[in-house]
Amino acid sequence: MKPSSSSAAPAPTAPGEPAEGALSSRAGLFNGIAAYSMWGLVPLFWPLLMPSGAGEILAHRMVWSLVVVGVVLLVLRRWSWAGELIRQPKRLALVTVAAAVITVNWGLYIWSVNNNHVVEASLGYFINPLVTIAMGVLLLKERLRPAQWAAVGTGLAAVLVLAFGYGQPPWISLVLAFSFATYGLVKKKVNLGGVESLAAETAIQFLPALGFLLWLGARGESTFGTEGGGHAVLLALTGVVTAVPLVCFGAAAIRVPLSTLGLLQYLAPVFQFALGVLYFKEAMPPERWAGFGLVWLALTLLTWDALRTARTNRARAAELAAQLPQAQAQAQATAPLAASASASVEEAPGPEIVAAAEDPAPRP
Repeated sequence: MKPSSSSAAPAPTAPGEPAEGALSSRAGLFNGIAAYSMWGLVPLFWPLLMPSGAGEILAHRMVWSLVVVGVVLLVLRRWSWAGELIRQPKRLALVTVAAAVITVNWGLYIWSVNNNHVVEASLGYFINPLVTIAMGVLLLKERLRPAQWAAVGTGLAAVLVLAFGYGQPPWISLVLAFSFATYGLVKKKVNLGGVESLAAETAIQFLPALGFLLWLGARGESTFGTEGGGHAVLLALTGVVTAVPLVCFGAAAIRVPLSTLGLLQYLAPVFQFALGVLYFKEAMPPERWAGFGLVWLALTLLTWDALRTARTNRARAAELAAQLPQAQAQAQATAPLAASASASVEEAPGPEIVAAAEDPAPRP
């Protein structure tokens, strides 16, 4: 039966019209920029929730995030993962660890922004890639390339310079970086999608967070409803502020290369740093500029090495792909000879085959 013309080949692309792959890549890039830009500009949102304390804001973020991602999953009809997760105690335990670690990260970040430590918080996300690499060496026994060692060493020097400038180690930056790196490591082992993972984590956080909010209300210390309807709406929007960038990131992750996402990730701390210096007017003495300069140098080394390695891997893959047709042609050319040899063996079995048939004992 002759196939119909509609299924024989895709419709040709009109001249000047972008291909479907190009449109998908462009949409992925737009979503990636949107996700990291929203994460970078979120310091503008948390001060709007004052006079709520960091603890109350954090609890509302947990509760409303579960509501938002629950609606998203309901619309997408993606619930099969939940039953599988419940039947796997080890993965469920890892999700619990992830929920605990991200609670620390979220809470400290909100407190930092609302207590004029935006620049120090941005440093935590600048050094996060370096901390992730260091944890890979210490915990996973990964081997680093020379440029990666240089980047980690430069990052360590930056922390020492900043510790001198602050008069103490930059604890906020270090806790944010290590907590987020730990979160990423645990999520990698859990292997859940972004929205599904957030749903599982906030489901674990939900009851303690709701209990804390009810306790605040019983003590008369809750600001939800007591500071006006607008303030209550802003607290409810913490779920949207949490979920929307994550959905955009998920859309980007399946459409653009990891190397592109690796570059886009620096948008968030760049925006945070700029807001801290230009909008919140936080102090930047010379030693702090020196420390940040070393961090940026380390990230430049890391990015250069990653791009060079990706380019080398692509070239190697293209070379292997070019060699594949030749290997297939050689295999087809030698196939008749192999069939002839096989037939001769079947007609006159050698002594080793006869011995194997007579003696069924396994051989080393």
